Amino acid sequence: MARNIQSLERAAAMLRLLAGGERRLGLSDIASSLSLAKGTAHGILRTLQQEGFVEQDEASGRYQLGAELLRLGTTYLDVHELRARALVWTDDLARSSGESVYLGVLHQQGVLIVHHVFRPDDSRQVLEIGAMQPLHSTALGKVLSAYDPVAHSEAMEADRKPFTDRTVCEAEDFEHILDITRARGYAADVEETWEGVASVAAPIHDRRRMPVGAVGITGAVERLCRAEEKDALRPELIAAVRDCARAVSRDLGAGRF
Repeated sequence: MARNIQSLERAAAMLRLLAGGERRLGLSDIASSLSLAKGTAHGILRTLQQEGFVEQDEASGRYQLGAELLRLGTTYLDVHELRARALVWTDDLARSSGESVYLGVLHQQGVLIVHHVFRPDDSRQVLEIGAMQPLHSTALGKVLSAYDPVAHSEAMEADRKPFTDRTVCEAEDFEHILDITRARGYAADVEETWEGVASVAAPIHDRRRMPVGAVGITGAVERLCRAEEKDALRPELIAAVRDCARAVSRDLGAGRF
């Protein structure tokens, strides 16, 4: 069995200690409570402070939990609620479209898959929850980049490398695609990330009308695109994805739109 990393265990214990009290704690209190030398405790506190997980009151020198933990906690709650609200609607979308459904959120210059519904057939499939997708080439990523200013900045700053000969990498061309995405309310990816694979995605908004994620379907080009026009997605699939995104948004309090 792999050994635990002692410094991380001590940092976790320190955060729990600060979370359990109603007042700020001084260095001596923290070191004594955790049976640590003051130098060791101070080193851990300094690192946590630099990362924003701990704050130090300038007047008293005492420590309390930092704003970064609140941000991370809020992100977890938002994602948890998003996934919970989307469960029924994404299952319905998989059944109606016959394709795999993905729910994604912005995470570290990419799209984090937080929910995945298998294609409703007997084919062998791999669960992709926790996988990362690029912002600039996938339908989910384009939607987030078009509607979320933070995702847009991340996509523009990222290394937009080509995955196929159809991947759009130039900044001006990518901005044009985002304009089109906003105008029509959905994004497409036809062999821009994987050969022979297409996808379509639409944005999900919360009660503040802020973009909190994207939902989409992914499948073989011959199933998602029109037979007579390879680059054109089937309109009924686009409509189904947009309806799913609207339904989840309404459940999150976004109202009618």
